[in-house]
Amino acid sequence: MVKKIISTLFLGILLAAMIPTFVDAAITSKYVDVPIDDSLNIRKSPKATAPIITKLEAGTEVNVYSESKGWAKISSNGIEGYVNSSYLTSEKISPASISSYKVKAISVAKQYLGTRYRWGGITPKGFDCSGLVKYSYAKAGKTLPRTAAAMYKKGSSVNTLKAGDLMFFAPNRASKPTHVSIYIGGGQMIQSATSKGVSIASISNSYWKPKYIGAKRI
Repeated sequence: MVKKIISTLFLGILLAAMIPTFVDAAITSKYVDVPIDDSLNIRKSPKATAPIITKLEAGTEVNVYSESKGWAKISSNGIEGYVNSSYLTSEKISPASISSYKVKAISVAKQYLGTRYRWGGITPKGFDCSGLVKYSYAKAGKTLPRTAAAMYKKGSSVNTLKAGDLMFFAPNRASKPTHVSIYIGGGQMIQSATSKGVSIASISNSYWKPKYIGAKRI
Protein backbone atom coordinates (compact mmCIF):
# COMPACT_ATOMS: atom_id res chain seq x y z
CA MET A 1 0.00 0.00 0.00
CA VAL A 2 2.82 2.39 0.97
CA LYS A 3 4.66 1.55 -2.23
CA LYS A 4 1.52 2.32 -4.25
CA ILE A 5 1.10 5.72 -2.58
CA ILE A 6 4.76 6.58 -3.14
CA SER A 7 4.49 5.49 -6.77
CA THR A 8 1.41 7.67 -7.30
CA LEU A 9 3.07 10.69 -5.69
CA PHE A 10 6.21 10.22 -7.78
CA LEU A 11 4.14 10.03 -10.96
CA GLY A 12 2.29 13.23 -10.00
CA ILE A 13 5.53 15.08 -9.32
CA LEU A 14 7.00 13.86 -12.60
CA LEU A 15 3.98 15.04 -14.60
CA ALA A 16 3.97 18.43 -12.84
CA ALA A 17 7.61 18.94 -13.75
CA MET A 18 6.96 18.06 -17.39
CA ILE A 19 3.92 20.30 -17.88
CA PRO A 20 4.49 24.10 -17.55
CA THR A 21 1.84 26.13 -15.79
CA PHE A 22 -0.60 27.99 -18.05
CA VAL A 23 0.33 31.39 -16.60
CA ASP A 24 4.07 30.94 -17.11
CA ALA A 25 3.57 29.71 -20.66
CA ALA A 26 1.12 32.44 -21.64
CA ILE A 27 2.66 35.64 -20.22
CA THR A 28 3.70 38.22 -22.82
CA SER A 29 4.74 41.84 -22.48
CA LYS A 30 2.81 44.56 -24.26
CA TYR A 31 2.49 48.33 -24.04
CA VAL A 32 -0.42 50.71 -23.63
CA ASP A 33 -1.15 52.43 -26.95
CA VAL A 34 -3.46 55.36 -26.27
CA PRO A 35 -3.22 59.06 -27.20
CA ILE A 36 -0.48 60.88 -25.31
CA ASP A 37 -2.88 62.82 -23.10
CA ASP A 38 -5.22 59.88 -22.49
CA SER A 39 -5.18 56.75 -20.31
CA LEU A 40 -6.40 53.14 -20.37
CA ASN A 41 -8.84 51.79 -17.78
CA ILE A 42 -8.09 48.55 -15.92
CA ARG A 43 -11.44 46.97 -15.02
CA LYS A 44 -12.41 44.28 -12.52
CA SER A 45 -13.97 42.09 -15.22
CA PRO A 46 -13.95 41.98 -19.03
CA LYS A 47 -16.92 44.30 -19.48
CA ALA A 48 -17.10 47.96 -20.50
CA THR A 49 -19.45 48.55 -17.56
CA ALA A 50 -17.22 46.86 -14.97
CA PRO A 51 -15.78 49.00 -12.15
CA ILE A 52 -12.47 50.75 -12.92
CA ILE A 53 -9.58 49.66 -10.70
CA THR A 54 -7.04 52.18 -11.97
CA LYS A 55 -5.77 53.89 -15.15
CA LEU A 56 -2.60 53.31 -17.15
CA GLU A 57 -0.68 56.01 -19.00
CA ALA A 58 0.44 55.73 -22.62
CA GLY A 59 3.52 53.54 -23.01
CA THR A 60 3.02 51.60 -19.75
CA GLU A 61 4.35 48.04 -19.97
CA VAL A 62 1.92 45.31 -18.87
CA ASN A 63 2.00 41.54 -18.51
CA VAL A 64 -0.67 39.88 -20.63
CA TYR A 65 -1.93 36.49 -19.41
CA SER A 66 -4.68 35.85 -21.93
CA GLU A 67 -6.84 37.55 -24.56
CA SER A 68 -10.42 36.78 -25.53
CA LYS A 69 -13.24 38.59 -27.30
CA GLY A 70 -11.51 41.96 -27.33
CA TRP A 71 -10.34 41.86 -23.72
CA ALA A 72 -6.95 41.09 -22.20
CA LYS A 73 -6.25 39.88 -18.68
CA ILE A 74 -3.21 41.84 -17.53
CA SER A 75 -1.15 42.92 -14.56
CA SER A 76 0.88 46.07 -14.01
CA ASN A 77 2.78 47.09 -10.88
CA GLY A 78 1.07 44.35 -8.89
CA ILE A 79 -2.44 45.27 -10.03
CA GLU A 80 -4.44 42.72 -12.02
CA GLY A 81 -7.51 43.29 -14.15
CA TYR A 82 -8.86 43.52 -17.67
CA VAL A 83 -8.31 46.04 -20.46
CA ASN A 84 -9.57 46.53 -24.00
CA SER A 85 -6.97 44.59 -26.01
CA SER A 86 -7.19 46.97 -28.99
CA TYR A 87 -5.23 49.49 -26.91
CA LEU A 88 -2.22 47.21 -26.46
CA THR A 89 0.73 46.88 -28.80
CA SER A 90 3.79 44.64 -28.90
CA GLU A 91 6.05 47.56 -29.85
CA LYS A 92 7.56 49.51 -26.99
CA ILE A 93 6.15 53.02 -26.74
CA SER A 94 7.81 55.79 -24.77
CA PRO A 95 5.85 59.05 -24.69
CA ALA A 96 9.03 60.84 -23.71
CA SER A 97 10.73 59.57 -26.86
CA ILE A 98 8.10 61.08 -29.16
CA SER A 99 9.47 64.33 -30.53
CA SER A 100 8.03 67.23 -28.58
CA TYR A 101 6.91 68.99 -31.75
CA LYS A 102 4.72 66.01 -32.63
CA VAL A 103 3.07 66.08 -29.22
CA LYS A 104 2.47 69.81 -29.62
CA ALA A 105 1.12 69.39 -33.17
CA ILE A 106 -1.44 66.88 -31.93
CA SER A 107 -2.38 69.22 -29.08
CA VAL A 108 -2.83 72.13 -31.50
CA ALA A 109 -5.02 70.05 -33.84
CA LYS A 110 -7.22 68.96 -30.93
CA GLN A 111 -7.83 72.60 -29.99
CA TYR A 112 -9.81 72.96 -33.22
CA LEU A 113 -12.07 69.93 -32.90
CA GLY A 114 -15.41 70.91 -34.39
CA THR A 115 -13.95 73.53 -36.74
CA ARG A 116 -15.68 73.37 -40.11
CA TYR A 117 -14.11 71.96 -43.24
CA ARG A 118 -13.17 74.59 -45.79
CA TRP A 119 -11.62 73.73 -49.14
CA GLY A 120 -8.26 75.50 -49.33
CA GLY A 121 -8.59 76.51 -45.68
CA ILE A 122 -5.48 76.82 -43.57
CA THR A 123 -6.68 78.95 -40.66
CA PRO A 124 -8.96 78.41 -37.64
CA LYS A 125 -11.77 79.88 -39.75
CA GLY A 126 -11.79 76.57 -41.61
CA PHE A 127 -9.34 73.83 -42.59
CA ASP A 128 -9.05 71.37 -45.40
CA CYS A 129 -7.19 68.14 -44.56
CA SER A 130 -3.65 69.26 -45.38
CA GLY A 131 -4.40 72.75 -44.08
CA LEU A 132 -5.04 71.36 -40.59
CA VAL A 133 -1.85 69.26 -40.67
CA LYS A 134 0.31 72.10 -41.99
CA TYR A 135 -1.14 74.61 -39.50
CA SER A 136 -0.74 72.26 -36.51
CA TYR A 137 2.85 71.40 -37.33
CA ALA A 138 3.71 75.03 -38.08
CA LYS A 139 2.51 76.00 -34.60
CA ALA A 140 4.78 73.26 -33.26
CA GLY A 141 7.75 74.69 -35.17
CA LYS A 142 7.80 72.32 -38.15
CA THR A 143 7.24 73.49 -41.72
CA LEU A 144 5.42 71.09 -44.05
CA PRO A 145 4.37 71.38 -47.71
CA ARG A 146 0.88 72.62 -48.50
CA THR A 147 -0.76 69.56 -50.09
CA ALA A 148 -1.23 65.94 -49.07
CA ALA A 149 0.59 64.79 -52.22
CA ALA A 150 3.60 67.00 -51.45
CA MET A 151 3.67 65.90 -47.80
CA TYR A 152 3.73 62.26 -48.95
CA LYS A 153 7.13 62.89 -50.55
CA LYS A 154 8.63 63.87 -47.19
CA GLY A 155 9.77 61.78 -44.22
CA SER A 156 10.27 58.04 -43.89
CA SER A 157 7.70 55.36 -44.68
CA VAL A 158 6.57 53.35 -41.62
CA ASN A 159 4.53 50.20 -41.12
CA THR A 160 3.95 50.51 -37.38
CA LEU A 161 2.24 53.77 -36.48
CA LYS A 162 3.32 56.06 -33.67
CA ALA A 163 1.67 59.25 -32.45
CA GLY A 164 2.52 62.12 -34.77
CA ASP A 165 2.89 60.03 -37.93
CA LEU A 166 1.06 61.32 -41.00
CA MET A 167 -1.46 58.96 -42.58
CA PHE A 168 -2.29 59.22 -46.28
CA PHE A 169 -5.35 58.17 -48.26
CA ALA A 170 -6.30 57.96 -51.92
CA PRO A 171 -9.05 56.48 -54.12
CA ASN A 172 -6.63 53.62 -54.91
CA ARG A 173 -2.95 52.78 -54.43
CA ALA A 174 -2.09 53.95 -57.94
CA SER A 175 -3.35 57.45 -57.18
CA LYS A 176 -1.62 60.34 -55.47
CA PRO A 177 -2.75 61.01 -51.89
CA THR A 178 -5.86 63.15 -51.70
CA HIS A 179 -6.27 63.14 -47.91
CA VAL A 180 -3.93 63.32 -44.91
CA SER A 181 -4.46 62.96 -41.17
CA ILE A 182 -2.35 62.80 -38.00
CA TYR A 183 -2.16 59.54 -36.06
CA ILE A 184 -2.71 60.28 -32.35
CA GLY A 185 -2.31 56.79 -30.90
CA GLY A 186 -4.84 54.25 -29.68
CA GLY A 187 -5.93 53.39 -33.22
CA GLN A 188 -7.21 56.94 -33.80
CA MET A 189 -6.40 59.83 -36.10
CA ILE A 190 -7.35 63.50 -36.17
CA GLN A 191 -8.31 65.05 -39.48
CA SER A 192 -10.37 67.69 -41.23
CA ALA A 193 -12.99 65.76 -43.19
CA THR A 194 -15.54 67.26 -45.57
CA SER A 195 -18.44 65.74 -43.64
CA LYS A 196 -17.39 66.46 -40.05
CA GLY A 197 -14.69 69.11 -40.17
CA VAL A 198 -11.93 68.69 -37.61
CA SER A 199 -12.71 65.39 -35.91
CA ILE A 200 -11.22 62.19 -34.51
CA ALA A 201 -11.85 58.90 -36.28
CA SER A 202 -10.77 55.29 -35.92
CA ILE A 203 -8.13 54.16 -38.39
CA SER A 204 -10.33 51.08 -38.84
CA ASN A 205 -13.21 53.27 -40.04
CA SER A 206 -15.00 51.45 -42.87
CA TYR A 207 -14.74 54.51 -45.14
CA TRP A 208 -11.08 55.38 -44.59
CA LYS A 209 -9.43 51.99 -44.10
CA PRO A 210 -9.82 50.84 -47.75
CA LYS A 211 -8.35 54.15 -48.94
CA TYR A 212 -5.26 54.05 -46.73
CA ILE A 213 -2.04 53.95 -48.80
CA GLY A 214 0.67 54.47 -46.20
CA ALA A 215 2.19 56.60 -43.46
CA LYS A 216 5.22 58.85 -43.11
CA ARG A 217 7.26 59.80 -40.07
CA ILE A 218 8.40 63.40 -40.40
